[in-house]
Amino acid sequence: MRTRLLPLLIVLMAGVLLALGVPLAVITAGVEQQKVVVDRIDDAARFAALAQFVTARPDAGSATRSPDEDERRDTLGTELARYYDLYGIRAGVFYRDRTRMCVAPAGLAVPRGGEGAQAFSEALAGRRSHDPHQIWPWDEGGRIPVASPVIRDGDVVAVVVTDSPTGQLRSRILRWWLLIAAGEGVAMLVAVAAAIRLTGWVLRPVRVLDTASHDIATGRMKARVAATVGPPELRRLARSFNEMADNVEDVLEQQRAFVADASHQLRNPLAALLLRIELLALELPEGNEEIASVRTEGKRLARVLDDLLDLALAEHTAADLQLTDIAALAAERVGSWRPLADDKGVRLTYEGHSAVTGWADPVALSSALDAVVDNALKFTPPGEPVTVAVAADGERVTVTVADRGPGLTEDELARIGDRFWRSGRHQNVSGSGLGLSITRTLLAAGGATIAFAPHPPHGLKATVTLPRSAP
Repeated sequence: MRTRLLPLLIVLMAGVLLALGVPLAVITAGVEQQKVVVDRIDDAARFAALAQFVTARPDAGSATRSPDEDERRDTLGTELARYYDLYGIRAGVFYRDRTRMCVAPAGLAVPRGGEGAQAFSEALAGRRSHDPHQIWPWDEGGRIPVASPVIRDGDVVAVVVTDSPTGQLRSRILRWWLLIAAGEGVAMLVAVAAAIRLTGWVLRPVRVLDTASHDIATGRMKARVAATVGPPELRRLARSFNEMADNVEDVLEQQRAFVADASHQLRNPLAALLLRIELLALELPEGNEEIASVRTEGKRLARVLDDLLDLALAEHTAADLQLTDIAALAAERVGSWRPLADDKGVRLTYEGHSAVTGWADPVALSSALDAVVDNALKFTPPGEPVTVAVAADGERVTVTVADRGPGLTEDELARIGDRFWRSGRHQNVSGSGLGLSITRTLLAAGGATIAFAPHPPHGLKATVTLPRSAP
């Protein structure tokens, strides 16, 4: 859930930062360009003030020119040349017919098209030229033309035109953009850190609930959730979960107590009944079929009661986990069952390492292995093998019991381990249908699992998995 929620929050925050950062970058570029335009307007106004009293053309006769005008023209030319040398900005004063009054550098002319021509036309009309288009850092060939009218006696007699390069402007805009990007990056890092903390705070109770649910599903009924962290809704959910777990534990405890009490209370009457059957058998002819049938059913009922009592005890008893040599324990159980296997003509063998350690309850694991090996020997025909193998797989230890019996179908594999369930094809084999249920319960108490799978070409494979590290 965190892998879905966190990217969503990050994308939303990135969208918000972009929605703020992009307009800020555009505004910053506009402000920087406006500063340049205002400076050029001031410069053009200054040159226009110098050019106000220079009206005669350079090639006009002496009758129309005065020494003062020549001096002013020279001063204007000097200022334009110094301005160009100092700032690299081309500037010139042009008469209405576009001829030059003074220009720097030499050869500067009024543009015939584009924004420069439009600015010149607007200045001739007595208006300040419009703002040029926005310059961006990638506009390497962009320039900023500004024109200002030279007015004398209420008439526009000339126009001052400045044509500015944009290298410095683009550099300033880029620096501002880099600063904004750095700020956005820092804000994004802070936002990501906040999102991680927020999702952790929100999802921590969910993870705890998931862990507690898994613990209860695997038989650890004492698992509970601390309803002190997270949003109020999740704290209420945690309290409801704890109440549910308490009720489920109470119900299961009552069920276990009932099964244990019923099994225990029925054993004495059943034992007395079997004793009376034996006494009655002494009064009847030897080999009476009815007595033999009653005796068999009575013993079967006694086994069922014993298994029910074992199941109730297994569900109620806590595991005594120890660092155990799983390989040695499995080999010892194989040795114990080998005489029975030899008597049935089944080849029972052990494979694997001589020493593999893991954490287990030795008594519970021995009982589980006994049940699995007993089940394999029951269904394996004479002459076929039953193999017990122990292997280390990373942080787990596996004990595999593989037989060459008839095996189970997919539907039967889904039900194996259910209480009192037995395959319809094996009803003639002795058993109560509780052995594998007891095995699963014993293993689950110690954090172990058991799984069943086909063993091609025919047979069943039971795999017990135990942890190698301390729980």
